[in-house]
Amino acid sequence: MIRHGAVTLFAVLLSGAYANAADQTQIGAGITRAQQIGSASQLVQSAVDVLVRNAERIQEPQLRNVTLDSFLNPNTCIRHRAHVTDSVKSQILATLVAQNLVNPNDAANITGGVKAGVFPPVVNDGSACPTLPMTFKATPGSNLGGHHSYPGGLAVHESFNDQSSINFADTYRGEYGIIGRHDLPIATGISRDRDDADININQDVVLAAPIWHDWAKMMVFQWNADGTEFTELNFGGTGTNDNFGAPGDSRTGGHHIISIAETMARGLSPLVVITQASAHSAPTLGNEFKVVNWLRAAAILAQIDPVAKGYLVEDNGQLRLPPLAQLGSGTDLAAAGQGNLLIEYQIHNLSDSDFVNSIPAVTTVQVLLAEVAPQFGYDAGDVSRYNNFFRNVVLSNLSPERLMVLYDKQGIERFVDEIRKLRHLHLI
Repeated sequence: MIRHGAVTLFAVLLSGAYANAADQTQIGAGITRAQQIGSASQLVQSAVDVLVRNAERIQEPQLRNVTLDSFLNPNTCIRHRAHVTDSVKSQILATLVAQNLVNPNDAANITGGVKAGVFPPVVNDGSACPTLPMTFKATPGSNLGGHHSYPGGLAVHESFNDQSSINFADTYRGEYGIIGRHDLPIATGISRDRDDADININQDVVLAAPIWHDWAKMMVFQWNADGTEFTELNFGGTGTNDNFGAPGDSRTGGHHIISIAETMARGLSPLVVITQASAHSAPTLGNEFKVVNWLRAAAILAQIDPVAKGYLVEDNGQLRLPPLAQLGSGTDLAAAGQGNLLIEYQIHNLSDSDFVNSIPAVTTVQVLLAEVAPQFGYDAGDVSRYNNFFRNVVLSNLSPERLMVLYDKQGIERFVDEIRKLRHLHLI
């Protein structure tokens, strides 16, 4: 049973961690310990292996090579940060504010303010080749207490999403792209023989977009010495009139926009970049403004002209998504509230939805871990020791999703037995 006291205790611990946030102008002091944890996890390594196999299936050589480099090369150059000195950062921030793409008040809880939120500290900052502050295996999938918030959680999150993207594409082909009698479509459920389908879904984009989407988490969610994380800045709007001047809120996690800035800086195609940008919202059902604003903000970070590069187009004085699809003459999809839509955008948006299960899982499991920790010699009140040598280790090796299912189906004893495996291996 989860006792109310355990829930209250954990809420207090989390609030305390955020209240004592570290200086986010400096590289996280807890990265070395996170690297040790993530590198020792079989789960994390196997997730990396899945991503390597999938990325190696990308047919276009440049996209394949740059995608593999993005998560396998710890010394990869951060292209959108090359030669970005402090004065350049100030100019970029001024542009974001002037174009209503950041609300400085949203950085109130970040030590270092909006500049630290938009420009997390990196190695060799301002040089021709700044590099990432931590490796893929050290990086969590989100903020402390969020989905996959443990060392190596990013790899697990991305491998799940990339496989989901593949499966969604195969299902779309099987349901809508197979021809039967009378040359009419039939539903087959799923089609992994992609040559059988007569609808075109770009498999390279299906494979690459989920890997690139969360790339910037290797900068945004750095580890503090006590096993907590940096606070993420949400931007890409002000939260008021973001919908082409009408009421709307297009703010989103900074990792999303920073990752788009990187693919723009590396010159990836509009199809790849716009699909990547659709992770947090497909440009459908009145939400085109969100994707447009994220592309605008990313282009400012990358210091490129998004119209000249084909990521956006001007339409009656307004920036919109470019018509990458073949639209029939005389159609007015914009008037119908529908932007230029490709199926790849929707597939990527669907594939990023594992948070629906993952957030409830970690919310439940964190409370359970705080309650059973004394059985393993840990006290949740000792935040640094608890996080660095129990919570983060358990989650990195077992995952909240697995632990939640074990608890739901078999109870607390099965939950504890699973953790005992790590004690036998001397991991905790």
